[in-house]
Amino acid sequence: MIQWPCLFKLEGDDELLFLALEADLVNELESLIASDEDILIDSSGEVFKVELDSSHNISFKAQYKTLTLEEVTSLVQAHEFALAQVCVIKIGFNSIKEAVQAMRTTH
Repeated sequence: MIQWPCLFKLEGDDELLFLALEADLVNELESLIASDEDILIDSSGEVFKVELDSSHNISFKAQYKTLTLEEVTSLVQAHEFALAQVCVIKIGFNSIKEAVQAMRTTH
C-alpha cells in the first residue's frame, strides 16, 4: 500500500514532483508525457511504477524495491542542484518521510 505523500521521479530528469495525494498524481499525469520508466517513491521509500490505461485509469505496480535514506537524499540533492537554489552539501534528512516532506515546503 502506498504511503502518501510521495515523490514522482521522471525518467531522464532530476526533477522530483511532490504529490500529497493520489489526486495530485492524476492532475500531473494530465499534463505530462508519461514514460514506462517514471517511478513513484512513497514516504517509506517503496518504489512503484505508474501505469495509465487507455481510459486514463491509474494503477500502481510495486517494484519490490525500497530506496534507502541515502538514495532518497541523493535524489533530492540532484533535484535541488538542477534548480540551483540550495547548497546541496547542506541537504540531509533523518528519515525518508522527512525527505519527502521537505519537497512540500520547498516547492
